[in-house]
Amino acid sequence: MPYGPADAIDLSGLKRALVIQLRHHGDVLLTSPVFTVLKNHAPGIEVDALVYAETRHMLDLHPAIAQVHLIDRRWKELGAFARLAREWRLLAALRGRGYDLVVHLSEHPRGAWLARLLGARYAVAPNFGRKARAWKKSFSHLFPMPPHARRHKVEINLDALRRLGIQPGEDERKLVLVPGEEAERSVDALLAGKGLSARGFIHFHPGSRWKFKCWPPERAVALIEALLKRGERVALTAAPDDQELEMIAEIRERTGARIADFSGKLDLKQLAALAARAKLFIGVDSAPMHIAAAVQTPTVALFGPSGELEWAPWGVRHRIVASTEHACRPCGNDGCGGGKVSECLTRLPMEAALTAIDSLLPR
Repeated sequence: MPYGPADAIDLSGLKRALVIQLRHHGDVLLTSPVFTVLKNHAPGIEVDALVYAETRHMLDLHPAIAQVHLIDRRWKELGAFARLAREWRLLAALRGRGYDLVVHLSEHPRGAWLARLLGARYAVAPNFGRKARAWKKSFSHLFPMPPHARRHKVEINLDALRRLGIQPGEDERKLVLVPGEEAERSVDALLAGKGLSARGFIHFHPGSRWKFKCWPPERAVALIEALLKRGERVALTAAPDDQELEMIAEIRERTGARIADFSGKLDLKQLAALAARAKLFIGVDSAPMHIAAAVQTPTVALFGPSGELEWAPWGVRHRIVASTEHACRPCGNDGCGGGKVSECLTRLPMEAALTAIDSLLPR
């Protein structure tokens, strides 16, 4: 007899479900198994997503998702009437779908009032102890969210389904990111222009939007130099962000023209297509690291103040490079003392990353 909660829901009566994840790119990608599991356990259901507009490429083309609804953060810059009009159109579109189930995966307050306004028969969300009573009354089911829980975010997301009586299988928990034919064709052309072939290069993404998660440029340069001496080809990427591009410029100045630089030139789908063609990915704890894992590229991940138990590359061969000399990590702070520089990361030696690479690449 299967085990499960006494108030498990009957999936056979569900027609549509909405999964809400209003966070950053990596967070959204780590929800992708939720859609797979829901669709597998209720094949007749249509599963939609609600995310921020800039993160939609993490989920569009997912085979288990019927529609991706978007909230644009730029609505805040509009006048009150224009913003209200866009919010009303979104709410009308969501209401028109007639959801039976709402799965809310963060503490964003929008999930609570949507659970009420959409009139879903079932709604599940994390049980944050600090949340007001109104939050808890907005949902039919709450799943535990213990403070400082050292579990991977994929498993925590899947706890929402476990709370409903849905037990994910081992083969259902993979990340799903589909680059699409257009991105794949464009990346193949870009690689050919640089003389690179599939599985013939290492993909290095050294930066992050968060400065306290960045490896120092001099360490990145040392690693690239070591790889070039071995005859490896290296492809560099970075977001079209001034801070990241400044880091890449410093790296390029010290390594010359011997690397293929795609920094600031790829959208997220193209970044996924590039990572899928690399024989190895190297980067800090960031969305590109999760993208590489999603496309099954062996990954070397450099961790500083964030925790690898929660954020490690999921479902792929990988190695974690993290300090064993800083008992304070993972602290989750934005640098030591809030100073935007994390010594547990900046002091990671290049040799540690090289050793991790060697353990994943045959020589």
